[in-house]
Amino acid sequence: MQKYFPVADSDSNPVIVKQDPFAALRFKEFRSFLGMRFFFTLAYQMQAVVIGYHIYELTHDPLKLGLVGLCEAIPAIGIALYGGYIADKSEKRGLLIKIFSGVWLASVLMLIITSKYLHLKEDLIVLIMYGLVFCIGLARGFFGPATFSLMANIIPKELYPNSSTWNSSSWQLATIIGPLLGGLINWLWGITAAYSVIVFLVSVSLICIFTFKKHPATFAPTQNIFHSLKEGIQFVFKTKMMVWAMSLDLFSVFFGGAVALLPIFAKDVFHLGSFGLGMMRGAASSGAVITMLLMTRFSPMGKPWRNLLIAVTGFGLSIICYGLSRNFYLTLFFLFLEGSFDSVSVIIRQTIMQLLTPDHMRGRVSAVNSMFIGSSNEIGEFESGLTAKYMRLVPAVVFGGSMTIAIAGITWLKTKSLTKLSLQDINEQTAKA
Repeated sequence: MQKYFPVADSDSNPVIVKQDPFAALRFKEFRSFLGMRFFFTLAYQMQAVVIGYHIYELTHDPLKLGLVGLCEAIPAIGIALYGGYIADKSEKRGLLIKIFSGVWLASVLMLIITSKYLHLKEDLIVLIMYGLVFCIGLARGFFGPATFSLMANIIPKELYPNSSTWNSSSWQLATIIGPLLGGLINWLWGITAAYSVIVFLVSVSLICIFTFKKHPATFAPTQNIFHSLKEGIQFVFKTKMMVWAMSLDLFSVFFGGAVALLPIFAKDVFHLGSFGLGMMRGAASSGAVITMLLMTRFSPMGKPWRNLLIAVTGFGLSIICYGLSRNFYLTLFFLFLEGSFDSVSVIIRQTIMQLLTPDHMRGRVSAVNSMFIGSSNEIGEFESGLTAKYMRLVPAVVFGGSMTIAIAGITWLKTKSLTKLSLQDINEQTAKA
């Protein structure tokens, strides 16, 4: 049976729109939200390629390359709970403007510091870049909870799966273009040109935020901050599916953070420079985008928990295969598969999180989620850099993929009962709770 939903756009009169793969895009604010995330992610992915390649070029040390992720993860995790508390009690539009203004300033400073006209010593450049990455990590601690809370105000609950797909597809599309664009501009015109484009893209993202309506807080704290944070933590740890979803992603991404080692493959294995690095990072994102677009038609939510475990296992296998490959095009194929499997797990986890979280504590629950998985990519990058330094490159990648598969196996053993549930079953259980 077809369903119909009222769609509120700039027109004050509701428009009845037939449910379709584009349902979430009919909301004006959601389109602005996608624009904000797309341009910011484009800049962020460009920045990741440029910083990673530049630091490895200056130091030739896998551990110092891994430290980039650690410098971002430490503040993001440390501030996450407070960021969730602030997101719940703050007006969302104003909070996002402050966050993006800080990111814009950090990007401008990166442009200045790396300029060839400044003639700074290489060791000083690396230290300052670590400091600026730390500042971006602080901004991320507020960004995740703020955007997670905002989604509940701009999209009705019945469209969460559709909005999650478009949200992730937009993000992944930017992660395809961003690395390629960053690597290409850096290769052709240098690091100053690359950072100039990054600053421009962050500026466009900031402009998108000004098109949002004001969304007042849905949570008015009546108790002190520590009790409010404790309430969010207790909710998460009482919800079995949420805890296991977070734990699965935390450990699988922690051990599967071999993407941090791609600059070494690009420079020392395939000898293709920054543009080759951009192609490798873009291959994984290409797989993710294509898979997410297919999921607008063929949903993985029939048996979401079962499909999540299958996707994480495929993710680990893809990592092992790309680590062992010595053919560039075969490596691109395995990275493509890695992105495809990762996108399935992302969609399932985002939908489960949105469905299980009450509106009044979205910021705090998102903060706990950020502490589990929001920075696991960066910590995983540090783990990969550390293992590559002491185990060598290929064993480090194979070890990470093997541990990811092991984590999926352990999770399956502990959560067999959840593999039988459909999305409707999860909805019914949430409604009863």
